Amino acid sequence: MLFKRFYQFSVLFVFSITILTSGCVSKSKLENKEQLVFIETTLGNIKIKLYNTTPLHRDNFLKLVNEGYYDGTLFHRVIKEFMVQGGDPDSKTAKSGDVLGNGGPEYTIPAEFRPGLFHKKGALAAARKSDQVNPEKRSSGSQFYIVQGKVFTDEELDKIEDKINNMLKQSVFFKFVEDEKKKALENDGKIDYSKVQEAAALKTEEEFLKMKAYTIPPEQRQVYKTSGGTPHLDQNYTVFGQVVEGLEVIDKITLVKTDERDRALEDIKILQMKTVKK
Repeated sequence: MLFKRFYQFSVLFVFSITILTSGCVSKSKLENKEQLVFIETTLGNIKIKLYNTTPLHRDNFLKLVNEGYYDGTLFHRVIKEFMVQGGDPDSKTAKSGDVLGNGGPEYTIPAEFRPGLFHKKGALAAARKSDQVNPEKRSSGSQFYIVQGKVFTDEELDKIEDKINNMLKQSVFFKFVEDEKKKALENDGKIDYSKVQEAAALKTEEEFLKMKAYTIPPEQRQVYKTSGGTPHLDQNYTVFGQVVEGLEVIDKITLVKTDERDRALEDIKILQMKTVKK
């Protein structure tokens, strides 16, 4: 009788531990699951996932989505075989012909470049200002783009590798220019731009002698040769998500007629964005 009670207690105890453990595992898996965002547009619906490996961009995007920040904005820049860009709050009230692309919050987000996240078709990435004024490649607080891109050959990708390395070198140069300008202002308050650029150029060459040239990883190269994308943006703009449904909508958007500033002649509106429950 005693053995029977002990056996029943043991089974119950083990069963309880199993339930608790299963609950912890499920909760852990749930927390690690990538967040989904639904985008309703006037040309169709898109669903994107946000990467957990870019938490600064993920959390900022989710905050804006939950605030309704993007509701009523436009895809204000559309370029076939390249990308569609949105996130400018000024586009909510823009009239035909208005110049867009300068709106957004005052803050920027530190770059979050990750080796496995690249500009394949459907990639969600953050827009930003140029290296000349933004050598750290910090992202816009709200503006984003979704890649359409195109398919590339090996020869084209080889040339793009050279272009990426030149762009990386250029951003290092601009960073050193800013550093040299600060030193000059701290010393005597005067800036001799020729000397500043000369010193920055020398430091850039020294820096690049220590660095290994960037090459497109084989698995990414294969994607660019089959599905396509915009490889020249890699290592320069932060990718923080990917379209999981609605790639055909991106293709449809890029077919619209645009003006000389790449704004669609007929407004393409984001009616609403909302998070999708896990």
